[in-house]
Amino acid sequence: MNDSLQLEVHDVEVQVLTGIYSEETHLPQPLRISITADLDCPRRFDPDTPLSASKNYLDLKRAASDALPAGVHFTLIEAVADHICETLFLGDPRVQRVAVKIVKLAIAEAGESIGMTLVRHRS
Repeated sequence: MNDSLQLEVHDVEVQVLTGIYSEETHLPQPLRISITADLDCPRRFDPDTPLSASKNYLDLKRAASDALPAGVHFTLIEAVADHICETLFLGDPRVQRVAVKIVKLAIAEAGESIGMTLVRHRS
């Protein structure tokens, strides 16, 4: 079994054009996005191991924010998650698996988390 490194960024809040109902399609909706990315892992992390042996956590945050195309309407939040996965796969060949959890904040009525999680593996 190979070792793997899981990098995590949780609870990034972004405004995204998404939705299928008329009241959802004209304004961005607030989404809370969490990402876990599994990377190939070196045998050891010594105290002087450079960042290049891992991955900058901000790359995950950017995939959930700045890398989402402005002005594009995603009918489903699953498509938002797919875009985030593809961004991370294309950005680093060491990324082997990505899990993206998206919570739609605007539809919560009593503080519940309503959303989905998409898990993609490098093909």
